[in-house]
Amino acid sequence: MSMTNRPLRSQEWFGAEGRNGFIHRSWMRNQGFADDVFDGRPVIGIATTWSELTPCNAHLRDLAESVKRGVWESGGLPLEFPAMSLGEPLMRPTTMLYRNLLAMEAEELIRANPLDGVVLLSGCDKTTPGLLMGAASVDLPTLMVTGGPMLNGKFRGRDIGSGTDVWRFTEEQRAGRMTAADCAEAEVCMSRSRGHCMTMGTASTMACVTEALGVQLPGAAAVPAVDSRRYALAHAAGRRIVAMVEEDQRLSTVLTREAFENAIRVNAAIGGSTNAVVHLLAIAGRLGVPLSLEDFDTLTADVPMLVNLMPSGTYLMEDFAYAGGLPAVMKEIAPLLHLDHVTVSGKSVADNVSGAQCWNREVIGTMEAPFQPAGSGTVVLRGSLAPSGAVLKVSAASPDLLRHTGTALVFDRIEDYVAVADDPDLEVTADTVIVVRNAGPRGYPGFPEVGNVPMPRRLLTEGVTDMVRISDARMSGTGYGTCVLHVAPEASVGGPLALVRTGDVIRLDVPARRLDLLVDEAELERRRAAWQPPRPAADRGWVRLYSEHVLQADRGADLDFLTGGSGSAPPRHSH
Repeated sequence: MSMTNRPLRSQEWFGAEGRNGFIHRSWMRNQGFADDVFDGRPVIGIATTWSELTPCNAHLRDLAESVKRGVWESGGLPLEFPAMSLGEPLMRPTTMLYRNLLAMEAEELIRANPLDGVVLLSGCDKTTPGLLMGAASVDLPTLMVTGGPMLNGKFRGRDIGSGTDVWRFTEEQRAGRMTAADCAEAEVCMSRSRGHCMTMGTASTMACVTEALGVQLPGAAAVPAVDSRRYALAHAAGRRIVAMVEEDQRLSTVLTREAFENAIRVNAAIGGSTNAVVHLLAIAGRLGVPLSLEDFDTLTADVPMLVNLMPSGTYLMEDFAYAGGLPAVMKEIAPLLHLDHVTVSGKSVADNVSGAQCWNREVIGTMEAPFQPAGSGTVVLRGSLAPSGAVLKVSAASPDLLRHTGTALVFDRIEDYVAVADDPDLEVTADTVIVVRNAGPRGYPGFPEVGNVPMPRRLLTEGVTDMVRISDARMSGTGYGTCVLHVAPEASVGGPLALVRTGDVIRLDVPARRLDLLVDEAELERRRAAWQPPRPAADRGWVRLYSEHVLQADRGADLDFLTGGSGSAPPRHSH
């Protein structure tokens, strides 16, 4: 029986009299539930993105069992339900096309069912923000459990990282320095266990970001998927969500402006993915929390990068967990955080990290001796080529390219570039700026991770490993290079990127936060008058709905009609 003095939401279903109550209870009994599970106790939904098509999340059914154990122990009724699973390795054209669909599905499932609180089980890149966006629009007590990273890859006596070494090995093969047999051997050595990417890619970044937001229990982000402590944390989450219902600790009380500021600073300290920018903007939009692209630059100017993980560093998430994980990082940057912010643990950030210790300073640096100095994270660029903004991850870029002026080599489709990237006669130099457009939220459609386009083979064979690349696309969090991303407005809606022509001069000045197309305004006006928008990507279904309503990158790429929320009031009766 619930310890609260208020009627729980689920009692609109299970506590009802007459025909409706009969229907709601009777059909649930075919699962063998005892009579007293309908006595008014908290009903906890466990939203799982388990799928064998999403390798990173293929163990979440097992994790759900641990959550259920904690819920039962604490007097709740756990009910597991599936939500759309988005797997980066397999889904085309991009999982980002479906993040908002997952969010919409999760929101409607949570609101439509007799739930008093929700545990969200995620892992792969878009499952974490998608679930959290949907839950935020309902605003019940909510706690997240991510699935944890894989164990370190092992190849020929050294550790290798998912994603990061994929890009590295395939480039080495293209340059003739690695054979196909070498790559085949590495392929079977990289993904050795259950879990998501073990580099500081988007999956690991979003796990850390949700812990920094306060919607995961302390220490939950970094523990490997196969570590027994991952299941112990899930068990504890099951216990805690019941208490959150009794305390009426809704998601909106956790996801405050202070929480987002903490998450942005933590993302800088861990060297997190640029994708965190678009996801945090979207989550904040569901709650009405004021958050802008500029916040990701101004809030991180004094935050050094402490964590030495791929793709910016050397180590992997398993090492990060053993070194102390996110609590050790948050304790180190405590003067920069809102320590009084109360998290899903029921305690403040200060309480959560007070006992944290770092066990390996090669993996987690200090404020006085960081891995990289302040300003090494994601920066926001503006200028004539990106009036609404663009982003670049400084730690993944080459220092000598942070101020660069070069002539553009322009491609309207990523496929057009890939088709010529290996051409030894491609007219390209190390100073060239490669521009790939029509890969933004609307243009692809779906905002794919193609912004870190492969280097031209001609340059690779000359020993050139990086060059400036500009796109309205995203980049995998496991990727690296001097890649300007999320250029807004995107080309397909008529942004300045649509007007660039091969041979135009582009100037990148990261210290000045500028990205400019050095073409006079009169010429740009002539080009603008001649520009024609591309044909719609689809005339039916989700893709049409998405394309007609998706917001630009600087606003989180949510759908315009999904921002905000509709609350948790039980809908009208079904019978």
